[in-house]
Amino acid sequence: MTPGSDLEHALWIDLYRPLDSQAEAVSRLGIEVPTLADMEEIEISNRLYREEGADVMTVVLPGLTPDGAHVAGPVSFILTARRLVTVRHHAPRSFETFPERADRSAAGCGSAERVFLGLIEEIIARQADLLEGVGRALDRVSAQVLSGQGLGAPELQLALEDVGRQGELLGRVRLALLTLERALSFYDQTITGHPQAKELRMIVKSQMRDIGSLSVHGDFLSSRVSLSVDATLGMINLAQNTTVRIVSVVAALFMPPTMIASVYGMNFHFMPELDWPWGYPLALGLMAGSAVGTWAFFRWKDWL
Repeated sequence: MTPGSDLEHALWIDLYRPLDSQAEAVSRLGIEVPTLADMEEIEISNRLYREEGADVMTVVLPGLTPDGAHVAGPVSFILTARRLVTVRHHAPRSFETFPERADRSAAGCGSAERVFLGLIEEIIARQADLLEGVGRALDRVSAQVLSGQGLGAPELQLALEDVGRQGELLGRVRLALLTLERALSFYDQTITGHPQAKELRMIVKSQMRDIGSLSVHGDFLSSRVSLSVDATLGMINLAQNTTVRIVSVVAALFMPPTMIASVYGMNFHFMPELDWPWGYPLALGLMAGSAVGTWAFFRWKDWL
């Protein structure tokens, strides 16, 4: 629609961080725009309900805030017989890509219900892309950590941080799939008596199957995240153990020479070695020989 067109003819109205004037314009169409506080309510009764002939469904989707931070925020779908109104305060990627591909949606875009189902289809496809991205990132981290190249502590820390970010993203996607499944189940119950109920239910059923498949894939990736974290922490522990072992061996090498030096550092009057002409070289030789002997013993035991 061109700027300034009458909203009465709009099939889909997308409110992104709506101003009071924009919410007021939509209210004049008989649609009450929920506030962000209303959308963030966790009770199902506040997220899925019917009010004055409009179905209100709120889901939680991953997206970006205006400053570029990744969040999982609520998005409300208000579906009436004539139009769809979406309310959001962050930017899920699907809302940017769907307008360009709406005509290729399996649901079509000839009515408000079909626009709603097409948008849900685009959102589900986006979650699938995010899960694939998580899988690729975990493949990269696993190959790096388990490469046997002896990564240092900085590289292992970066790998652990990367796995943590992927785990956070995976959690947001799984929450999105859960809320989408609830919203579709609610919508499926509200279309009884609709002239195209049978066809719409087939589309809903197909999307529910997709959500189920993605949920199973998300569970698999969750186990991979745990495995990657355990592997990275194990490598960090091995690196720390190697460092501790080296420090322990160095300390053990200096223990016999330290003992010999301590003996001859005592101030007893009767110490015959103090009067020997070769006493000092003998003490140095004992100290060097004890260190070399300790090193040879550790090598023989394969502790070095």
